[in-house]
Amino acid sequence: MPAVTAENPIDLPRVSAAAESEPRGVLAVSTAPSGFEGEGFPVRRALAGIDYRHLDPFIMMDQMGEVEYAPGEPKGTPWHPHRGFETVTYLIDGTFVHQDSHGGGGVINGGDTQWMTAGSGLLHIEAPPESLVTSGGLFHGLQLWVNLPRKDKMIAPRYQDIAGGQVKLLASADGGTLLRLIAGDIDGHRGPGITHTPITMIHATVSPGAELTLPWRPEFNALAYGLSGRGTAGAEGRPFRMGQAVVFGHGESLTIRADATQESRSPNFEVVLLGGLPIREPMMQYGPFVMNTHAELAQAFEDFQAGRLGTIPAGA
Repeated sequence: MPAVTAENPIDLPRVSAAAESEPRGVLAVSTAPSGFEGEGFPVRRALAGIDYRHLDPFIMMDQMGEVEYAPGEPKGTPWHPHRGFETVTYLIDGTFVHQDSHGGGGVINGGDTQWMTAGSGLLHIEAPPESLVTSGGLFHGLQLWVNLPRKDKMIAPRYQDIAGGQVKLLASADGGTLLRLIAGDIDGHRGPGITHTPITMIHATVSPGAELTLPWRPEFNALAYGLSGRGTAGAEGRPFRMGQAVVFGHGESLTIRADATQESRSPNFEVVLLGGLPIREPMMQYGPFVMNTHAELAQAFEDFQAGRLGTIPAGA
């Protein structure tokens, strides 16, 4: 799980341990169900079953893989529409190609993030490049859906391509954790992602036996998801591991600790940390559309069927 890293994390800027803050307790730990997406690539539904009042402004997150494809096996998704939210695709291993009906998209590699604001709507496709289909190889990543407030639902689509080298690299106060700040801010440091709804997204690599305590905006919610390895959450030490999500309660800081012993295939505890300012508006979802009312969902579906969300480019 290379993503983007640093040769010597102790040389990175440090994040304060937030020792005097009110710690967030753990409200719940849930296990992500497994399924298949698109043409049949395996996913874990990372936030499935969590009450939306704890997720807002996040809608869902899929852990794609981790899977080692044989030659000819890599799969993607066919052309499909989106309206009313943003997709954040964070690739840890492998390569993915995006293309949309407006001529946008691009290639993302391990460590890269592609932030697509669907807004008023478009069609797009996500697929492995032909070279990866031919050779096979390791594929692992995340796709996060972030809601848009009512006022931004119908804005023009937009892409942000965040190369791995643009991610803000930080270290915990004791140097035992590498933090990749993709979006938002933490202790005065800011990630490169530009968001309509204020959020924080971090990929943390916690060394065996290390404890990470981060300051966390009290008005934000707080979630953690285990990508690999195992450890605990909260000052109370609630166990969680790969494929499990943690919902934190109110407070000003959150704590993650890695078990002293990890599996050989997962030498560190890899965790995604998410926080966001709740939108607190009605959220209605029907497949790839996320709106505020049933009438708006019906309109989105009608617009899609009528071709008003775009058409598949010739030759695609």
